[in-house]
Amino acid sequence: MEQPKGDYSFWTRYKHFATTEILLYLIMIVGITLGIIIWG
Repeated sequence: MEQPKGDYSFWTRYKHFATTEILLYLIMIVGITLGIIIWG
């Protein structure tokens, strides 16, 4: 709370990494579903 600027930069970086992680999870989910459909 003493350094709001540091927290702001931290949150922006975390938000950027979170979006990339969400995209990776979506790609993994799509790949798993396609694999189930193919092997099913």
